[in-house]
Amino acid sequence: MLREARVGDIPQIQIVRNAVKENALSNPDLVTDQDCADFITQRGKGWICEMEHQVVGFSIVDLVDHNIWALFVHPDFDKRGIGKQLHDIMLDWYFNQTQQSVWLGTAPGTRAEAFYRRAGWKEIGLHGKGEIKFEMTFEKWKPLP
Repeated sequence: MLREARVGDIPQIQIVRNAVKENALSNPDLVTDQDCADFITQRGKGWICEMEHQVVGFSIVDLVDHNIWALFVHPDFDKRGIGKQLHDIMLDWYFNQTQQSVWLGTAPGTRAEAFYRRAGWKEIGLHGKGEIKFEMTFEKWKPLP
């Protein structure tokens, strides 16, 4: 089941975020519960995929800096289409709010890199500590007639 993320989901969101094998946080304390709350209530919006009352994946988009703040699926639930569903609902919502391009960064050579390439994201350079910077435009996501 997909639904909008709520502040009460943050403990389970953190479990998913810290369970991933790729793009793992070097220090889990770098992403606080308050950061998550700000991104899903003030800066943008988040979604979760829930199975049997357990969060198994989540996505969060930031309207302030126009980037994908997070898109993660618990490794035990990989390869079930959850990431694609979270991705699509997030981008549909984002481009209903603005036509400004959205960007994200991900580590090279990861499954995430391949996922974003398949989803139509365009590589536009580097970001942070050697991450690939990708961009999605309104025109690419919502083709005009």
